[in-house]
Amino acid sequence: MIKNYRELIKKYNASGPRYTSYPPATFFNENYGNDDYIKSVEKSNHESPRNVSVYVHVPFCPQICHFCGCTTETGFSRPFLERYVDAVMKEIDFVSSKIDRRRNLTQIHWGGGTPNAISYKYIEKITNKIKDNFNLSENYEMAIECNPAHLEFRHIDLLKNYGFNRISIGIQDFRKDVLDAINRRPSKRPIEEIVKKIEDTGFSGTNIDLVYGLPLQTVDSFKETIDKAINLGTDRIVTFSYAHVPSVLPRQKILEDIGFPSSESKATMYENSYDQLTQAGYISIGMDHYSKPEDDFAIALKEKKLHRNFQGYCTRQTTGQVYGFGASSISQLHSAYSQNFKNTMEYIRNIEDNNLSVYRGYSLTHNEKVIRHVINSIMCNYYVDFNEVAEYFDCPLYEIISILEFDSSNFVDFIEDGLMDIHGEKITVHKSGRLFTRNISMKFDPLMSKKIGTYSKTI
Repeated sequence: MIKNYRELIKKYNASGPRYTSYPPATFFNENYGNDDYIKSVEKSNHESPRNVSVYVHVPFCPQICHFCGCTTETGFSRPFLERYVDAVMKEIDFVSSKIDRRRNLTQIHWGGGTPNAISYKYIEKITNKIKDNFNLSENYEMAIECNPAHLEFRHIDLLKNYGFNRISIGIQDFRKDVLDAINRRPSKRPIEEIVKKIEDTGFSGTNIDLVYGLPLQTVDSFKETIDKAINLGTDRIVTFSYAHVPSVLPRQKILEDIGFPSSESKATMYENSYDQLTQAGYISIGMDHYSKPEDDFAIALKEKKLHRNFQGYCTRQTTGQVYGFGASSISQLHSAYSQNFKNTMEYIRNIEDNNLSVYRGYSLTHNEKVIRHVINSIMCNYYVDFNEVAEYFDCPLYEIISILEFDSSNFVDFIEDGLMDIHGEKITVHKSGRLFTRNISMKFDPLMSKKIGTYSKTI
């Protein structure tokens, strides 16, 4: 029997990693540099997955949202932007020369910042550079994050012509007072018309991003927001939990003067959203994504083949090792992570001088790859079978158990609270436990004892 949710929230609402990578980015170190990244890229040609994913970071915004955790800048000039675009293209030329051209490029993701706030001629130039340097798969996905405050109908036509087939619309909330509180402009055009235009233009996918836990939001107001999102009919809806870490992101501190919904209210928003979206026919994906039943994510979840990286959820069938381009971008390879310098001018100068601008990174051990695999399975598929993990890594079961330092007694509280079950070598997280998957994952993470870095609350 499940305890009162309010009690569970108080019990488990601790600080912890989001596990968009393992080890978390707080473990990246500056001993890893340009030469290490070149070796990692060359090594990645002989590792799995064979597919290639590309991430392009655009670190510019016309105005900065107070809540945002992204690396971004404002007040940029046209000559500076052109210099940045030239640097990104130079980086693409250099890194792609180290990647086996026989490998298929299956995913391209543009993030920021606000990618659609820069001139579209720059988007076209970088996109053409990617196409020239990689072997584009017939079934590729090319997605871009768009702020609707800067999105015109003609822009949607341009993106389609460039080869984009998915647009992610960052709405955050439909209420103007909430948007004003976080310093975000409302949509330039009615969201309903934008979504219809995207569909009519022939895009294969559209998703909208919402955030709960922002100032001025209430349980009732967020229910209305979810209802509006459902009525838009997009094939994916994302409901992110706002992460308040002003010690890492000082701009967030201004929001404390307004105040936030309580942890209990946030949990209720999560529960209500789950009920509203699943009753409307959406399938719950991971912690915060929802997709229609015929969507690739829903199919991958059913087959327990869902995956996750810094850019969000993806399928194991189409995901690739991620090669990041631009300031602050992170490459996620089989055996290493590499992050570029965050300061845009520093990034540009490094690229101009050395072709690369690696600020820090991390080389994974075999044991860390095993732990990453298990945590990904819990976070994405709510399930892990140690026998399958042993088969994947071609090693005996006892080795997997040893690497994980697995002890069923570590999970007694979760089991007694009705959040998960352990049957032999199989672990299953129940619907009631999905809000606590970060907490469950932390029990597989021996690095937690090192207490490195600052994390947001898990709920």
